[in-house]
Amino acid sequence: MMDLQEFRAATRAWLEENCPQEMRQPMSEADVCWGGRNWVFQSEAQKLWLDRMAARGWTVPTWPEAYGGAGLSGDEDRILKEEMARISARPPLQSFGIWMLGPALLEFGTEEQKRHFLPQIARGEVRWCQGYSEPGAGSDLAGLQTKGVECGAHFEVTGQKIWTSYADKADWIFCLVRTEPEAPKHKGISFLLFDMTSDGVSTKPIQLISGASPFCETFFDGVKVPADQIVGERGKGWTIAKYLLTHEREMIGATDSALFGSEDIVDVSREAIGVDADGRLADPVLRGQIGDFLADEIAFDAELARAKTWMRAGNQLGAQSATLKYTGTELNKRRQELIMAAGGLAALEWDFENAAGDEKASLWLRSKGNSIEGGTSEVMLSILSKAILELG
Repeated sequence: MMDLQEFRAATRAWLEENCPQEMRQPMSEADVCWGGRNWVFQSEAQKLWLDRMAARGWTVPTWPEAYGGAGLSGDEDRILKEEMARISARPPLQSFGIWMLGPALLEFGTEEQKRHFLPQIARGEVRWCQGYSEPGAGSDLAGLQTKGVECGAHFEVTGQKIWTSYADKADWIFCLVRTEPEAPKHKGISFLLFDMTSDGVSTKPIQLISGASPFCETFFDGVKVPADQIVGERGKGWTIAKYLLTHEREMIGATDSALFGSEDIVDVSREAIGVDADGRLADPVLRGQIGDFLADEIAFDAELARAKTWMRAGNQLGAQSATLKYTGTELNKRRQELIMAAGGLAALEWDFENAAGDEKASLWLRSKGNSIEGGTSEVMLSILSKAILELG
């Protein structure tokens, strides 16, 4: 058993030898590796990096080895992330399976479900999407109406979901379905897993103001879902849904989230505005606003680090995840506003029809959705007021 210093030295040596140079470059949203049955790697280096990290269990380092992870402790996981950051190594894989479904299966799944689904997630073989929100059940998610009728050895699922991120690219979906229609709305909901190529599943992308179409409408018309693909107890999926949402909110709120732009706000502003004789940003008002933002960002990074340490010790964030989600998304909106302010009219120039997704205007417009997805900022504040501040 290595001590932490030995682990750091071994990790540093392995990363230096095995991380391709191409995978040590700054990453835009277009560079993210999502994996899945139909994933087309952007380069041989991207595939090699995923294969090497997955073989070592480092795509999901804290998961047990039996499920595709490396069984690292919280301290070892922190060291791995620090050493990856030291050489600017890109994450080899990002997925809703890692961020959301995986933790839920580890907590609520059967042993058979864990051994079947988790290694596929760890290796990037299956891409997942989330079937939660509906046209009439967004902030009031427990009011969902997609129904699942038991028919012998399977459920027949009928209904509609909306804002289903990357549903048109996903292989499988984890989906909230009402299986007991007479039960109170927070009860009678089950958590089902099923293949997106099943008969009766269809998707329709929704084009956003940013020019991208990451969200979809998803329709279920008598989809047959085997009964053994229910997670947890029938009718008690709301407990799993809430647990998963804490992980989603922590993911969205993180400053390294794939949803956020990666441009350095200081470098962008200096390039756009220039500097004075002392090397400072030439616009004193914007300079002060950026200073305020950077101070708040540093404070948030410290809070995020504290939360991750808390989770590595085996604790759950619970309602505290709402703090991270609210603060992280509001910070990113400020960040994009400041980048646009620095760029002036030139920052508004972009090709909507052929947007690559990383133009300044596109990222600015996309950031507006951060305060909606994963729970609106208003809902997050409501959770904080009741669960943490106890305001009733």
